[in-house]
Amino acid sequence: MKERGAVKKRLSGQLLLAHPALREPTFKRTVILMSVHDADGAMGVVLNRPLNRQLGEFSPDFALGPLAGVPVYGGGPVATEQLLLVSWQWLKGEAAFQLHFGIEPAKAAALIGDPGLTVRAFLGYSGWGRGQLDSEMRLDTWIATPVDGDWLGRADGVELWRGILGSLDPELKFLASEPDDPSVN
Repeated sequence: MKERGAVKKRLSGQLLLAHPALREPTFKRTVILMSVHDADGAMGVVLNRPLNRQLGEFSPDFALGPLAGVPVYGGGPVATEQLLLVSWQWLKGEAAFQLHFGIEPAKAAALIGDPGLTVRAFLGYSGWGRGQLDSEMRLDTWIATPVDGDWLGRADGVELWRGILGSLDPELKFLASEPDDPSVN
């Protein structure tokens, strides 16, 4: 039986889903792709906060190049002026998730067009200091799950969060469908 709130493994390469009870606006209804989780802390990017802009709109350096059409997302509350390029690919035959985090623009440009590969830009990131994420996991603030490549291309925004939660557990699906304002229920 799984011990409630236990932190048994590192979360690098996994998804963190905000628990439906988490109402803090910065992370409410978020899906975070984790890049690093070790004894020194943790880092990832919020996958479901599209800014509805493309990289070419942010800088003339990207406006005419192969990265111009890359969608930009709000990656988190830390260093929101910093641009991070991230790519991933779901290798269906191997049931594996390949992640490239914080890649250089030249490498990202070379990856554009690879079948099944996604490239996104993020302004900022989500970060936790030593032991902070482990503590939040023990309090059931987050739900960790392996990446399912089918979900990452199927939905965006809050629907990504709802869809993944709903696929994990019927009770979470019910909680995720709760409206912000209970009076509209």
